[in-house]
Amino acid sequence: MTEMMFEQEEKNALKPGTLYLVATPIGNLEDMTFRGVKTLRDADLIAAEDTRRTATLLNHLGIKKPLVSYFQHNEKSKGEFLLEKLKTGTIIALVSDAGTPAISDPGEDLVRLCAQNDIPVVPVPGATAAISALITSALPTGRFSFEGFLSVNKKSRREHLLSIQHQPHTMIFYEAPHKLRRTLKDFYELLGDRKIVLARELTKKYEEIIRTTLSEAVLLYREKEPKGEYVLVLEGAQEAPKTNDDLNNLSILEHINHYMMLGMDQKEAQKAVAADRGVSKRDIYAELLKVKEESK
Repeated sequence: MTEMMFEQEEKNALKPGTLYLVATPIGNLEDMTFRGVKTLRDADLIAAEDTRRTATLLNHLGIKKPLVSYFQHNEKSKGEFLLEKLKTGTIIALVSDAGTPAISDPGEDLVRLCAQNDIPVVPVPGATAAISALITSALPTGRFSFEGFLSVNKKSRREHLLSIQHQPHTMIFYEAPHKLRRTLKDFYELLGDRKIVLARELTKKYEEIIRTTLSEAVLLYREKEPKGEYVLVLEGAQEAPKTNDDLNNLSILEHINHYMMLGMDQKEAQKAVAADRGVSKRDIYAELLKVKEESK
């Protein structure tokens, strides 16, 4: 028995010159794992996205360790600093603001830097908002993709959504409360009506999981003020993308509207329709004029 305990202690001992990715609670402090606590306690240095927030967690756990900030705007300089520390044998624990580091945060760059320099990286798993939302969503979990935060740039945002328009699997997004209404509107307009789960304040006092549809969610949040950080779990597409044969069975106007829904302007859409049907753009324009005349 004593020998087995000794072997376990040897296995759990931290190794010099290693980066440990330590998951921290996303709300409920009781979600901190025993291994996570031990890793933070035994590390030489803790790199944190927000040192004040991490200091609060460390105080709660009764841990006193040197802290260094590592966030989006200092990742290059601090990344090199942390790399040099690791090369000299320092044991570093990396934490994010909440949850698992290196997912939608600068930790990804530090892990890449370590990989490029043959520095060992060890995961210390724990809470992850994306997975917590997925397993409570009641949507298919056999295959899913993590889509992260949508860009604030209108064009990039639109391109991202159009690129996943026909994906059949469940998709997971992170979203801030002040952008939620716009995101729901974009989902509905570009992806069509489908099931969505809005998980907010996961593991916290006001945790809420809303299972609904995009059309209903848009209406709900016209009145309801978004509060807290959201994880959005979106149903995959139910229909296969339209083939050329499918498109050519549409009316000219429906065919043009199909491409405009994909982000093309009217002239680009008319050009695409002409190519699909093997006719000239002039023919398409003539057909449109005919439709307009008939509708008068």
